[in-house]
Formats: sequence, C-alpha cells, structure tokens
Amino acid sequence: MTNAWGPSAWGRILTGSPPWRAYLQGAELVLESQGRVYRVRPEDTVSHTLHHGLFWTGIVLHPGGAGSLKLGGLPHVQGKALAQALAARCAAARLAQDIGYLRQVDRIMRDWLERKAGAEARAVRDRRWLGHVELVELENVRPAIDIEEIDRCLDQIEVRAGLGDEATQIQQRILALDADHRADWEALNEAHTLRELEACRALFDQVERQPLSEEQARAVICFDNRVQLVAAAGSGKTSTMVAKAAYAIERGLADPGQIVMLAFNKQAALELKERAAGAFERRGLSGMVVDTATFHALGLKIIGLATGRRPDIPDWAIDVMAGLDKLAELVDDLKDRSEVFRERYDLFRFVYGRDLPAFGLPETDGSRSHGGQMRLPTIDGKWVRSQEEAMIANWLFYNGVEYQYEASYRHDTADAAHRQYKPDFFYPDIDLHHEHFALDGGGQPPPDFDGYLEGVIWKRRLHQRHGTALIETTSHQCWTGAVFGHLAQELLQRGVSLDPHPDRAIPQGGQPPLDAAEMLGLIRTFISHAKSNGLDAEALRERLEQVTSGIQRHRHQMFLDLVIPVMEAWDAALAAEGGIDFEDMLNRAAVHLEQGHCQLPYTLVMADEFQDASRARARLCRAMVDTGAGHFFAVGDDWQSINRFAGADVSVMAGFRDYFGHGRMLRLERTFRCPQALCDIAGHFVGKNPAQIPKRVRSLAPARGPVLQAFQVDQKPHLADAVEHWLQQLVQQLQQGQIPPGRDGKLSVYILGRYNAERQYLPPSRTRWEAWLDLSFLTIHRSKGAEADYVVLPEMLTLSRGRSYPSTRGDDSILGLAMPTADDYPHAEERRLFYVALTRARRGVVMFSVRGRQSVFLQELVADGAVTVTDMKGRPIEEEACPACGQGVLVWRSGRYGEFQSCSNYPACTYKPRQQARAQSLPG
Repeated sequence: MTNAWGPSAWGRILTGSPPWRAYLQGAELVLESQGRVYRVRPEDTVSHTLHHGLFWTGIVLHPGGAGSLKLGGLPHVQGKALAQALAARCAAARLAQDIGYLRQVDRIMRDWLERKAGAEARAVRDRRWLGHVELVELENVRPAIDIEEIDRCLDQIEVRAGLGDEATQIQQRILALDADHRADWEALNEAHTLRELEACRALFDQVERQPLSEEQARAVICFDNRVQLVAAAGSGKTSTMVAKAAYAIERGLADPGQIVMLAFNKQAALELKERAAGAFERRGLSGMVVDTATFHALGLKIIGLATGRRPDIPDWAIDVMAGLDKLAELVDDLKDRSEVFRERYDLFRFVYGRDLPAFGLPETDGSRSHGGQMRLPTIDGKWVRSQEEAMIANWLFYNGVEYQYEASYRHDTADAAHRQYKPDFFYPDIDLHHEHFALDGGGQPPPDFDGYLEGVIWKRRLHQRHGTALIETTSHQCWTGAVFGHLAQELLQRGVSLDPHPDRAIPQGGQPPLDAAEMLGLIRTFISHAKSNGLDAEALRERLEQVTSGIQRHRHQMFLDLVIPVMEAWDAALAAEGGIDFEDMLNRAAVHLEQGHCQLPYTLVMADEFQDASRARARLCRAMVDTGAGHFFAVGDDWQSINRFAGADVSVMAGFRDYFGHGRMLRLERTFRCPQALCDIAGHFVGKNPAQIPKRVRSLAPARGPVLQAFQVDQKPHLADAVEHWLQQLVQQLQQGQIPPGRDGKLSVYILGRYNAERQYLPPSRTRWEAWLDLSFLTIHRSKGAEADYVVLPEMLTLSRGRSYPSTRGDDSILGLAMPTADDYPHAEERRLFYVALTRARRGVVMFSVRGRQSVFLQELVADGAVTVTDMKGRPIEEEACPACGQGVLVWRSGRYGEFQSCSNYPACTYKPRQQARAQSLPG
C-alpha cells in the first residue's frame, strides 16, 4: 500500500482536476496542489470529504473562508487505499485520545485521593479528630467524572491493551473515588476514639473526682466542628465539659486562652470555673485558666472590643422587679401624654386581657360547672357561658352600663319541651334585649352547633311577635373588634351614657381584670422575646399579617398598638442613660462578630444548658463559630427545657443542625443520680411528646425503697400535717436503721413547689430534725441542677381557680407574635417541669394530693401503673369521678334533708347524682 496518492493523467483530464499529491505525515494528511500545501487531521471529518464517483475518487477540502477546493482523478483502487489509511489513522487518533483522556482523569483522581489520604494520615499522626468542615471542604473539590465516558473508553480492547496495568488502577481509583467517604471517616474517627480511650485512660480516670464513664470520655474525645451533647438528668454534663477542656489542653488541641465555657448565670459560670480549676490541678496543670463567662458578660466584652467602649446596663434593665417598676413609669408617662393611649391601655387590660378561645370551642380555664355546663366569671361577679360573653359583660361594667344576664323574658315561652327563654343581656333602664350569637362573618354557626341557627331565627321572630326591642352582636364582631363600636352606637342612640372607668370597684366574687402587674409582665416578656428574636416594630407588624388571623387578630393588633410605643419609650430610656439591655447586648455582640469588627481568640466554645438558649444566645454562638472558633460543643437536655417564659427556645436544641448548618449528636444516657425505676417512670412520662429527642436513660444507682409514692388527704388544709407526718416517719426509719443515711450521715430532702407559696409546707418545727435531715424548699424552676435523697411534691393538685399543677394558665397567644411557635403537645413545658422535679431525687419522690383535686399528672401516673394513691396509712384510695366536670370526685355530704352525694369541686361544680341511701356498712 502506497503512502502517497495522486490523480492519474486520464483522471486529471476527464475530471478537470489540477495536479495534486497527498501523503500522510505524522498525524496529518498533507495535500500539495499548485504550489500550496494543505494540512488536515484525518479524524477531522469537517475539514475534508472523500467522494467515490463512477470511475474516479475525489477529495474536497474545506480550508475555511469562502468556497472549497475540489481535487479529483484518483483511481478507485488508490481511493480505497487512501480511505483505509485515513480510517486507520483516525482509529489510532481516537485510541490515543481515549488513552490520554483516561490518564488525565486518573491523574485528577489520584491527586484528590492522595489529598484525602494525606488528611487522614495527618489526623492519625497528630492524634486528632477528622471533622465535618474538613470533610466538606474535601468533598467540595472532589472531581466530578463522567462514568459513562470512562466505561466507553475502557470497554475497548485496544484501549485496555494500550493502558496495560494502568486500566486496573484506573478502575480501582474510580471505586475509591465513589466510596462512602463519610463512612470511611466515621470508621477512622472510631479507631481514633478507641486509641484515645486507651492512651488517655489516666486523664479520664483522674480529671474528675470520679472516673469518667465511656460515653462521657467519648464525648470528650469527639472534636467534630459542631457537637450537640444531649445529656440526661444527672449524667455528669459538667464533668464532661471540664474534662474536654483538660483534654484539649493536654492533647495540644487548644491553648487555655483559646477555650471558653459559657453558662446562663453567674453561679453556674463560677461553678464551671471552680470545677475546671480542680480538674486542672488533679492533672498537674495548676495555674492554667480557661475563660468561663455568662453570655451577657461575653456580650459586654465583645462590644467593648469592637467599639472601644464597654456599654452600661442600668439596674432596671437587669433586675426583674426594677424593670417592671421602670415599665410602670414609662406607661404612666405615655398615659399622661396621650389620652388615646390611656383609653386603649385601660380597655385592653379590662376587656381584652384574656385570650379568646377558638370559634365554637368552650373556654374551661377558670370556669365552673353548672350541671355539666361550663361557665366563666366576669369582673362584676356573674357567670356567663363564653369568653366572648365575658368580654361583653366586662365592657358593660367598665362603661358603667346597668344590665342583667339571662333574665327571664317577660312573656312566657316555657312548654313541655322547652324552658323559659332568657336573653343573654337585658338593659332594664331602656327595656332592651341583647343576644350574642356564635356566628361567623357569613352568619353561620360552628359546624357542630346542631340546631343553633334555628334557635337564632326563633329568637328573632319571638321579639318581632311580641314587639320587644332586640339588638345583636356576633362572634365575628368580637374577632374584628367591631363589637364594641356597634354596641356603643346601639346604647348611645337609646340614651345610655357610657362612663369608662378602669378603677371601678370590683364587687365581691367578681373576677378581677388583668391587673397592672400582669399587664406589665406581659409587656416586659413580649419586649424581651421581640428583641431576642431581632424583631422591630415593622417586623412585628409583618408577623401580625403572617401568623395571626381570625379570632385573635383584633386583640393582637390592639396589643401591638400599645406595646410598640412602650418599646420605643424603653429604648429611649436606655439611650438616655447611655445603656443597653441584655437582649440588645447579645444581638449587638453577634452583629459585631458577623461584620468582623473584632476577633476573639477562642477555637473551642462550650455552652452549658443549651436547651434554655434563646435565639439571641444561639445567634451569638453561631457568630463565634462561623468567624473563628473551629469547634462548638453545646450541652443540654431538651427534656429539661423549662424557661420559655424567659426567652428559651427549645427548637434551638431540637433543630440544632438546621440552626448551625450541621452537627453531630451525642448522648449521655447514663445517670449517676436516680435509680432505674425512677428513670423509667420519668422518661416514659416526658417522652410521650414526639417533638422531643428520644433517649433511653440508664442507671446503676441502687434502689433504696419505693421510688414513687402518692398520698391523699381529705382537704387541702390537711396537706401540711401530712407532709410533716411523712418527714417524721422518714426520720424514725433513719434512726432505727431501716434506711441508710445519705451524705454526711444525714438525709437531704427537697420540698419542691410549682409556686413559691408552697414554702408553707416546710414544717415550722423542723429544727428538731437537724441532726438527721437537711431539709429545704425550692421552686421546681430553681431546683434544676440540684439533687437530694428525697423530693417532696406537696401540691399535686388541679384547682378550678387558683394555683394548679400542671399550671392551667398557658402563655398568652400574643407572645406568639414575638417568639417561635410553642410546642403544641398538651402541657408540653409543664411536663418537662414535672420531669425536672422527679429527677432531682437520688432515692425517691413523694407526692401529696387532695380528694377530688388530683393533678392530671398524678392521674396519668396512676393510669400508667407507675404509682398507687393511698391514704397516710397506706390504704389505696377508691373514688368515683364526677361525670359532669371530670375533675372532682363524688363525695358524701350532710344536708338539711340528710346525706347526699355531690362533686368535690362544689361550688364550682354543682353536679348531684340521683340520690341513693348511703350504705350502712361504710366505716365511720
């Protein structure tokens, strides 16, 4: 086969082609014609074309620009040889191209895998954790390869032959590149952990007074970039934090000045400091100090560094009571300067102070039952059927309007099937009847109000038939705020004078309006939440549009119209003193970090009690770790999140990864405090809420007697004697050796109250037990972090009016404008509070209740089989629940006509069953 081609003489003559010559030179086809040389690549089919005619083969060149060069006259035999040569040369070019492509891809894969292997080798050499951030950075530059193209190339025998052993290596690197690198790093980190558990055994055994458990040590070793440690009650979270600081220093992961431990109050920060100092001393690190600070102290430091001027915090912005006094002063000033503000403020407090229930849903908080029908109290001492009617009654009383509630209609309407008609309101001075109908904007009642609309029509026709005057208001008017304008117009045009008076004397038995302290407390809480969440006036009004509709909209709008001027006055008062408040401090500190105004030295940030973090605290933590600190270690327990009223947002803990971008969750599930049986009861109780992080708490603490007891007395005044009696028995058991002493030869007992008023259950003569008992009172909120041998819960009560546990008074829905959505599980935070109470005990918990007043939590524990309620002699209590109110129980009473049964909630519930003679065999 020739290596050069050209036309024959006849071919040139017959085709009219100029003389030309073609030959292969290297990877190119060279054509010479009429003194010019053309070079094309055989595989470039765009640059040239072969044409096979009847007798001759021609070639057309497309050199670019206008026109083409046509060369012909090549005999077919040579044309076929040229085509075969070009095809062979194309195949060789493609083979070289495919091999070159594979080698290039292999080089890219090899470089990345070597980078990964280098990071892993350095981590092993430096004895450190492979963190999420490093892995993500590596994944971000991992080469993207075309597997289909690589497979096409490798499927060619010629390519595999050309590569030799390289083909196998390429396939192996593809598999290595496509492997689960996160799983690989998990395995490497687990191997690192096992090595460190052994290498640092002495540290883990000595750093605290007691050796660390394995799960504590693992939490110490884990140095991922964002770590969330979910620590069960009594699991040693503080020990874990101080051990992590010591470990970081000893392993060279951080210098002492690069570590900060954040606490929520000064006492907790001081404890962390003392515990860290003790740990360092035990490890021979005396003199080394890490920073321990409250969030607020750190905020002050950051602002001082960023601005060169440390801000001032007025006392009234720190102390709760002083803050309320300051608010009262600001509100009074706003009232003096604006009659409109004064009228709005008084009207809100007097009439709109309580939440409205959902449409068609009866309000039961603070209500009483009349034969199974719930009623609500009004300010002037009446009991009405709904919160809307209570609002109307309160507005009438506020304006000094005389009215009667459900007075009998002057015309007889009773028959065999119906009782006498009683309009909702009657105004005797002007002979006017007033019906308040549960109708929406379309004039329709709630879907389950069967026959309601027919009743509305009947009442209207009745008044028309008898010629009696009737005015109407509706639920829709209550929601929109139109109700009182409409009612005022109807009354005024009939000659009734309105005399608004917020300080009108409350009749005996009346339900006081939202008092001044409650109103100020609501405003202060709202301002705190709004600032914590970075919401100014404009943002709050936007949230009003987003999160509020229907029934609460007008009430929320009214509150915003009041609270925004108060917020502005609060900020103006701060500015006048050159100060800021805590919420401003946290937000401003975060902004300074986010905008790079200062640089902190910390590479390891640890935050205690993170379940109680507000969004402002979480923002500050995020700003610290995003702008410098490589490692964040947040310790907390969502089961113990009980400070929402103080700005805590449990979603920061539950949604840790969403908030911080990523995060590794570890658990401390072994408790050193409560016996297993108590852990199981408390964990089952609080764990019913599916929104919480599940955990299985384990304990090695020995059981010493019953872990949960419940006693019931006949009347509330007997509770104090019952508590004292139990304490006396406990002392006697200790004296007689029936139970072992606790620490220091005594037993510690906490009387824990949902409210401060339960301090009354501390026996007045308790000094006689000082040699045997350490007895003290704490509210459950203040007990978090503390522990005792025994816990006494003296008032496990549900009361129709007054203190209850769980508290039946939830957060005002208004706060939802300024804070994240609350957990909607029933009594969610109260359940967590009860969990905190149960888990303060090293041995057992004793609960006390009253006949017919059992807390729903106690009833739930009984239903779960966790406890049996007995009298003080240990005899089980047997009672029949009231079918009307569902809260009280049926009890025997003595009356004018002998003994009868009624609800223990009388007079709030007036239910009486059909009377039967009392069995003569009853004891007594």
